[in-house]
Amino acid sequence: MSKSKKNGTSSSSKIKQERRQAELERQKRKTRILLIGTVLLAVVIFAALFVLASQNTGNPGGSSSPAAFNYDELPRLGKADAPVKLVEFGDFKCPACAKFSGIIKPQLVQDYIETGKAALYFVNMSFIGPDSKTASLAALSVYHQNSEAFWTYYDALYTNQGDEATEWATEDFLVELAQNEKLPIDYDLLRKDIQNRTYSDELARDNAVAKTNHVRSTPSLFINGIKASDPLNISAIAAEIESAAKAAEAE
Repeated sequence: MSKSKKNGTSSSSKIKQERRQAELERQKRKTRILLIGTVLLAVVIFAALFVLASQNTGNPGGSSSPAAFNYDELPRLGKADAPVKLVEFGDFKCPACAKFSGIIKPQLVQDYIETGKAALYFVNMSFIGPDSKTASLAALSVYHQNSEAFWTYYDALYTNQGDEATEWATEDFLVELAQNEKLPIDYDLLRKDIQNRTYSDELARDNAVAKTNHVRSTPSLFINGIKASDPLNISAIAAEIESAAKAAEAE
């Protein structure tokens, strides 16, 4: 074989070898990219599952993590030893809360509270406007003067609720409302408590309870620590109360 043919064969072989080497490098790169992508996907899936699990176990109000309330600190309608404890989060300026007061609460009183099966508790969640807080401060003053009169005042506030876009819960309005309802309290003390914001710390505590339990709207209702599916659907509430009562009886 001539020298030129040998050189040509050698050059051709070298080119083929280089091509094979380049192809191997490309395959290695693809494998590395695929491996890295698989690892990253696994990390993302794991992180998502971790977050979801944290939400399911760390969000009070779910069946796996019922909310815990200090019931002794809250206004109560019904017997303290009732097996089912209902906790309403409400804002006296909230139109939907007025519906709860006028439509849902009377049904709860008739079917569950008067029969001793349930008790209703109230937590202020004053977030709509400045007079949300003023109304709550007035209601807390009434509560501390006469715990039974609180519920009469609660109903009166919702029955006489002003427009959500206007400031209606003024000091004069709140005191006159108590007088019109003939509440057995000291009206001058009520006015003084509103002016001095006597129960502002207690109101802040209520709002903190709402935040801790991830309550973002009013009305919200908890039934033995589990958030009701629809606080304005009496049929759904009734079914959930019956379920809670059976669970309490089985304990």
